[in-house]
Amino acid sequence: MNIGKRIGCHQRADRSFFVKGYQFPVCARCTGVILSSVLAMIVFFIYPLSAWASLVLSFLMFLDWFIQRIGVKESNNIRRLITGLLGGYGCMTLQMYGYRFLFFSFYHLFKTG
Repeated sequence: MNIGKRIGCHQRADRSFFVKGYQFPVCARCTGVILSSVLAMIVFFIYPLSAWASLVLSFLMFLDWFIQRIGVKESNNIRRLITGLLGGYGCMTLQMYGYRFLFFSFYHLFKTG
């Protein structure tokens, strides 16, 4: 449970999955974000999602959170997991674009300078 707390998850029991009576160390949405972030790091080098598509996926996760936050509709753990998967994939893909940009910027800086 300390790992989940350290990465910033609220770890609420009502928003977490349980296996054989044991609560996951992170909530449903964070579970999706973590799983899809790892997948996005691998897939990025094979077939990167466009930056616009990544923004849309990230926005869907934000929208689910926002709709719940303002009290329009309470989310459930399956929807949190799905939007976490989508949003995590989108956010990590955007990060990978940023890392690639930095890598090539430094590469060209040191190559020519």
